[in-house]
Amino acid sequence: MARRSTKTPLPDDFEEHILDIDVSDEMRGSFLEYAYSVIYSRALPDARDGLKPVQRRILATMNDMNLRPDRGHVKSARVVGEVMGRLHPHGDSAIYDALVRMSQSWSMRVPMIDGHGNFGSPDDSPAAMRYTECRMAAPAVAMTESIDEDTVDFKANYDSREMEPTVLPAALPNLIVNGTTGIAVGMATNIAPHNLVEVVQALRHLIKHPNASTDDLMRFIPGPDLPTGGKIVGLEGIRDAYETGRGTFKMRATARVEQVSPRRKGIVVTELPYGVGTERVIERIKTLVQNKKLSGISDIKDLTDRAKGLRLVIEVKNGINPDVLLEQLYKQTPMEDSFGINTVALVEGQPRTLGLKELLDVFLGHRYDVVRRRSAFRRRKAADRLHLVDGLLIAILDIDEVIQLIRASDNAAEAKQRLMTVFELTETQAEYILEMPLRRLTRFSKLELEKEKGELEQTITELDAILADEGLLRRVVSDELAEVAKKFGTPRRTVLLESAGTQALAAASTPLEVPDDPCLVYLSSTGLLARTSSDEVPGAEGARSKHDVIVSAVRSTARGEVGVLTNQGRLVRLGVLELPQLPATANHPHLAGAHPLSEFLALEPGERVLALTSLTEDGPGLALGTSQGVVKRVNPEVLGKDSWEIIALKDGDEVVGAVELRTGTEELCFISTDAQLLRFSAELVRPQGRSGGGIAGIRLADDATVAWFGVVDSEDAVVVTASGSSTALPGTEVGSVKVTSFAEYPPKGRGTGGVRCHRFLKGEDTLIVAWAGAAPARAAAASGAPVELPEPGGRRDGSGVPVAQPIAAVAPEVASRFVATPPVAG
Repeated sequence: MARRSTKTPLPDDFEEHILDIDVSDEMRGSFLEYAYSVIYSRALPDARDGLKPVQRRILATMNDMNLRPDRGHVKSARVVGEVMGRLHPHGDSAIYDALVRMSQSWSMRVPMIDGHGNFGSPDDSPAAMRYTECRMAAPAVAMTESIDEDTVDFKANYDSREMEPTVLPAALPNLIVNGTTGIAVGMATNIAPHNLVEVVQALRHLIKHPNASTDDLMRFIPGPDLPTGGKIVGLEGIRDAYETGRGTFKMRATARVEQVSPRRKGIVVTELPYGVGTERVIERIKTLVQNKKLSGISDIKDLTDRAKGLRLVIEVKNGINPDVLLEQLYKQTPMEDSFGINTVALVEGQPRTLGLKELLDVFLGHRYDVVRRRSAFRRRKAADRLHLVDGLLIAILDIDEVIQLIRASDNAAEAKQRLMTVFELTETQAEYILEMPLRRLTRFSKLELEKEKGELEQTITELDAILADEGLLRRVVSDELAEVAKKFGTPRRTVLLESAGTQALAAASTPLEVPDDPCLVYLSSTGLLARTSSDEVPGAEGARSKHDVIVSAVRSTARGEVGVLTNQGRLVRLGVLELPQLPATANHPHLAGAHPLSEFLALEPGERVLALTSLTEDGPGLALGTSQGVVKRVNPEVLGKDSWEIIALKDGDEVVGAVELRTGTEELCFISTDAQLLRFSAELVRPQGRSGGGIAGIRLADDATVAWFGVVDSEDAVVVTASGSSTALPGTEVGSVKVTSFAEYPPKGRGTGGVRCHRFLKGEDTLIVAWAGAAPARAAAASGAPVELPEPGGRRDGSGVPVAQPIAAVAPEVASRFVATPPVAG
């Protein structure tokens, strides 16, 4: 079936006209028009007020809507619609995006919009404009102040129905304070924010010294002050930017190493580079860890909230140097970023690249013009008012005649003419008198008018002085800038650094993992654990401490492991890296900065730690003594477990002492609660495996138990015993303490009852503390406070003397004795 033509037939008299146009010329002309529109109407700010057209139209519209800080918020959609309908013929999304950015404290150093609702975050977009509300912030009022006093020029809007300002009066230097970014056609701009107080100081200096150099101005403006704080590393690029308008500087996050948990250190980030959000950093770190390009991180948490601000916690694995890891994070993640300054702005309608001095000069020139035009406007207004006041004063002198003249006139025109003729008034004065209510024409009003006339004359004189004296005009501008800085200024947030510093260089040359250096691991009487940064043992003068005593110590390495012996006959594996490191100083070993062992070990109810031991399969092994008098030597054996049993205990029995033997020929010592001491050679005890239950060590009397078991291998050893009542609460009775030379007690055979080591006084029936080891001995209370012991002496079976407070633990004073033979608390 044939189709019907839809083409409209041409008239018979139609003549075809074809215009030949060169494509390149057409493209060039169209592109230039487009480029011109983007440059002047969208992307680049005016150097005077620092605003792009859309930003200027938003503030001007909000000023017209009277959305001031003392008024309530209105829907953002209402403001966007008003701007789009009156002044900005573009999409609402572009207008709302500009409005949102002017309200974000992390985007602008001095926000112009006071937003109410979800205006986004460095990582998240804001809520839709129908959900948010806004009004002008106080600095925005300063930007539009005196706009209705003929301070700036106005032009027709897009449809020529309304007028819009070509520039705002801008009482504060917005371009350099808040910075800006924009991409035009063939050019772009990127200006960093600065501190308002510093900029005002530089402006006031430039007012007094118009020929100031860039170096002079940099004494007041040393560098950008970013809204998000952080650090700027390297100032050479900043000086280049201030001199030429182009330069680059590096921004770094503010981070510090903290103890984020009892067993782990972390890097806490509190400030990020300008324009970088936490999610971007987290995503980059996760990518690097997954690709195995970054190691040493166990977890990362974003704990940012409105109360505490930004807080990004990066947990560091044990054995990793956090300072070295932080330097790697700076190099491989957005925690260090670059900012390229490209100061392009419109000056007299032309895009120009400006240095610091040129930026300040353009702003000052604008402020001079604003203050001059404002002064001229206010003078005209005051002169007009003075002219009317003079006419009123003339009329008041003969008020009755004025009233009679007006009443006798047939119409207003005749009354006006007769007033002008009789009283020699101008047409303006006569019209004003005719329009004024009679109640104003009173004697009291005359006094007010005379006062007002004086004030107007003074105002006119002052304004004339400003207009006539360029120096006075500059002082007015300087004073107004000082007031702006006082009102809106805030302290500097960004730290300026010449370089990363020697600490960063040292960290860069340090290996990421903690080296496996020798160290000492200490256990105190109050249950504190720590390691030193060296295996050098302090001497006698360095072993003294203000509190606490060391009851066990063992040599290891920073990345090694040690064993923990408990009263339930269990050997627990413990990584040395988990322990807090103390500096290798002569103040050791009092363990200031150590952590409780409960933070590192999960103990059973009633389980207590007795001593530390090295995990090795060489040497004579361990020696254990139980409360029922059993002794056992354990063959050295290290299992691939976190813990294992090293003795088979009978019901009701527990280990009271455990030591690591060095030679196997040391003397073992039992002290029972009924004051019997037995010493014999370790060679008399046959080594057993882990499952062995041990052999008889000391024969105990009925109701007696072992109070202490250990190794004594020192010629100057002493025995410390403290007697008390078995019915007293533990830790409440001071008791009678005696210190006797260990040589006073003769050795006996294994399995015998030993010899008496303490005579009980009346009311005493048990030993509450017993210990034997190298002299001099140190004692500590349960709180860790030192307890003075009596001098050694007296008979081996003598009685003791009272001390200041109950004793909880005894240990040798010289630190080297710990490593040789680790003792155990009584």
